[in-house]
Amino acid sequence: MEDFGTSTVTGARLAYHFSEDFFAEASYGQATAGSTSFERLNGSVQLLTDAERELSYYNISFGFNILPGEAFVGSGLAFHTALYLVAGTGSTKFAGDKRHTLNMGFGYRFIFNDWLAGHLDARDHIFDIDLLGNNKTSHNLEVSTGLTLFF
Repeated sequence: MEDFGTSTVTGARLAYHFSEDFFAEASYGQATAGSTSFERLNGSVQLLTDAERELSYYNISFGFNILPGEAFVGSGLAFHTALYLVAGTGSTKFAGDKRHTLNMGFGYRFIFNDWLAGHLDARDHIFDIDLLGNNKTSHNLEVSTGLTLFF
C-alpha cells in the first residue's frame, strides 16, 4: 500500500465469461497495512490504530482477452492461454473510511484443462486519501497469482 509498505493480500474472485473475449469479475481482498516512513522515523508516533490498519476491498470489473492463444510445451502438448486487460470500480475500507476505488490492470491466464487454470495478475487500486494531512490520489499496486476452477 502506498505510504504503508508492502502487505500480503488474501482474497477471492468470481468471474463470468460472456464469450471467449469478454468477462466480468467480482473480487474481494483483505490486507494489513504496515508502518509509514514517518512512523518509523519518529519511533513512538502511531498514525493509525491496529484496527484502522486493516484494509478490505471489493470490486466489480470487466475484462477483455486481448491476446488469446496457445502455449506449446514440447512438440505435442498445447495449452490455451490469454493475456487480458481489466478495469472496474468498487470500494476500499481503510483507516476507518470507505473510499470509492477504481482498479485497472492486466493478467495472463494459462488453462491447464477443461476445469483448471492458473493466472498471474497485476492491478492498480486507485483511491483518494487524506490521511497524512493533504488530499491525494493513492496508487496501490497488487500482483497476485491464483487458480481458477471452471464449472
